[in-house]
Amino acid sequence: MDPDLAAGGLLAGLGAMLFVYIGVIVLTIVAMAKVYSKAGKPGIAAIVPIWNIVVLCEITGKSPVWIILLMIPFVNIICSIILLNELSKSFGKDAGFTVGLIFLSPIFLMILGFGSAQYIGPSAAA
Repeated sequence: MDPDLAAGGLLAGLGAMLFVYIGVIVLTIVAMAKVYSKAGKPGIAAIVPIWNIVVLCEITGKSPVWIILLMIPFVNIICSIILLNELSKSFGKDAGFTVGLIFLSPIFLMILGFGSAQYIGPSAAA
């Protein structure tokens, strides 16, 4: 087999995967903006670093101090799971939905953002 042909095929495959990856990122950002809008927050916050976490903490009823916790290695994994659980509770969903948010975030964020889920208030505040 011609090495140039193999390299070209490899690059074409990588380009296709990059296109799909960028599409998933855009869908996730749009879904997150819609989730923020449903919660009465500005949707533009979904694309602004740090501010998006502050808004997520407001939606879930957590203190913005959680940003510091999210910067600590390994602690950030646990804190992210807790924030996703509080997000699903804030929209009236259960632990099964949290598992979906952890493993299939783009899909479950679209369900929250574009589905019939209503924001019922910060769950951590209760």
